[in-house]
Amino acid sequence: MGTRERRQRDVADREQRFLDTAQDLIQRDGLLNLQMARIAEATDYAIGTLYQHFASKEDLLVALATRNHLGRQALFERAARWKGPTRERMIAIALADLMLMREQPEHFRLEQFVWSDVVWRAASADSRARALAAGEPCCALVDGIVEEALACGDLPPGFALPPIALGIGPWSLCLGMHALVQVEGLIDETRFGEPYRLLLKHLQYLLNGYGWQPLADAGDDIALAALVDRVCRAVFGGDCPLTPSDLFKTPGPSHG
Repeated sequence: MGTRERRQRDVADREQRFLDTAQDLIQRDGLLNLQMARIAEATDYAIGTLYQHFASKEDLLVALATRNHLGRQALFERAARWKGPTRERMIAIALADLMLMREQPEHFRLEQFVWSDVVWRAASADSRARALAAGEPCCALVDGIVEEALACGDLPPGFALPPIALGIGPWSLCLGMHALVQVEGLIDETRFGEPYRLLLKHLQYLLNGYGWQPLADAGDDIALAALVDRVCRAVFGGDCPLTPSDLFKTPGPSHG
């Protein structure tokens, strides 16, 4: 390995160390308590070295959220490449997102913070561009499912929305429910039921509204639990040890 390659590897390794440390500090102290000086101190680097990698805390947070996105992409690929019906693949995409939320809620809390106007606008154009590029593969996977559904007749011919626009509907449902769940006490389960069970019911109603075949009885709890169990087993296998009841449970309160 030449000097240039070794230097590039060292820079990349140091950057990953900064991000790992930031993630640890967020989990320990909370997102709002993260400080660049603490990251530098914990990694035994001068704060100037840290700023050579990330021009601001906002750039570091965007980079961390971008890195965390890779886990979502791997699960989305498994859902999209599965040979099941197109409608069930859309359900599998939602379940992949739900699995990540259940297992790594701090990743969603970070993304929620990063996408806020105050952080996103303060980050550099380059870091924002990298974050948007990191999301493109997931969007392409969802678009591919929609395109296949149109081609095989699962969606009605001449559907009014292009694939990329149709995919925003399920995404909005998932993103919105995650945001609501994070506000402790906002969703009263005695009135609304389990939020993520409700999310999947809304998703079934939405897909029915699209005319996405085969239509489902969105109010049938037994059928919904059976669908979730079957899709999880088929797509994620041993990587999804959670039962439908586990997946529907609300995560613990946010650690700010």
